[in-house]
Amino acid sequence: MDEALIETGIDSESIFEGTLLHVCRDTVKLPNGKTATREWIKHPGASSVIPLTEDGSVILVKQYRYPVGQITLEVPAGKLDAPDEDPLVCATRELSEETGYTADKIEKLTTIATTVGFSNEYIHLYVATGLHAGRQHTDEDEFINVLKVPLKEAVQMVWDGKIIDAKSVVSILMLAGR
Repeated sequence: MDEALIETGIDSESIFEGTLLHVCRDTVKLPNGKTATREWIKHPGASSVIPLTEDGSVILVKQYRYPVGQITLEVPAGKLDAPDEDPLVCATRELSEETGYTADKIEKLTTIATTVGFSNEYIHLYVATGLHAGRQHTDEDEFINVLKVPLKEAVQMVWDGKIIDAKSVVSILMLAGR
């Protein structure tokens, strides 16, 4: 019965090839036999990691996000270096680069599709424990402040709309629900 919902690709055109994303315009055959245009973003995927300290706090990062025009509070994250990169390797790298921390254990929480209406991006969400502080070593174009926040306070920040980033909202609420 759900097969009656499936759209079939007929043609695909590359509209834009950027450093981070690739924009496609596809022609699809609809379930009713008609055709439609689908513009979508091809993304290699990403990983995020919520560092959990022994005292029940989480390590979050603050950075300016140009597309939304504001400073956001987020879990550390970054894109996969290649579509076939192990997401755990990416999460481990981003934890170290953005916060300076390393972890004895990093385990998967879930994988989310970020914006199914126009992108194929998946973000693999992890939690890191057994943390060891180190030196932050961000990319040349990254400017990030690191904050330690009690998990209970981070949850309240989600409910108050102070944390709006989707991967961070999901990570915080999943961790709090464990």
